[in-house]
Amino acid sequence: MPVNDGAAEELVILAAVDLEINAGESVAVVGASGSGKTTLLGILAGLDTPSDGSVSLDGNELTLLTEEQRARVRGSLVGFVFQSFQLLGSLTALENVMLPGELRGDTDPRRDAMELLAKVGLTERSAHYPRQLSGGEQQRVAIARAFASRPKVLFADEPTGNLDTVTGARIIDLLFGLNDAYGTTLVLVTHDARLADRCDRVIELDGGRVVANRASAA
Repeated sequence: MPVNDGAAEELVILAAVDLEINAGESVAVVGASGSGKTTLLGILAGLDTPSDGSVSLDGNELTLLTEEQRARVRGSLVGFVFQSFQLLGSLTALENVMLPGELRGDTDPRRDAMELLAKVGLTERSAHYPRQLSGGEQQRVAIARAFASRPKVLFADEPTGNLDTVTGARIIDLLFGLNDAYGTTLVLVTHDARLADRCDRVIELDGGRVVANRASAA
């Protein structure tokens, strides 16, 4: 998956990556900074397109679709959790979690959002804005919002990266608990060995290439 930066010399971010991720599987993508982890996640999710090769997501050949078509696929199949939370600051915790259901035209997105906030232990914080929440609370809202989209595949980019050790451990337990409950396929980028060990499989990148593809040590 070479990516050209537009300069005369081609900048190869990923090369010769050949992966298959099964439905319901949890996979950690690890490697040093600059190894191509986040780029790989973006390509698998259809946020970016490779300059060569193909990517299939639940039978959808992403590399043959327009950006609008890829956006529809993401909207129907994919959920995201980011290191920086990516909550909308003008919306309360409840409104952030309601958003996927509202966009989808659900009958009662408020009820569904409150159920998810209860699952992440934030019922009493539902009317608070992101600025009024701790980092761990914001990430719990972000996880609830991700599952509110009813994803078949959840992509997470360093979901514990901005959290302290204790809070990060709680977020890991929450993420995997919800993932098991909803039967979602989970693909995550992480530097956190505890998080990688909770996954079924670990894929290691080095210099844009897969150097290991192994079952988790856990």
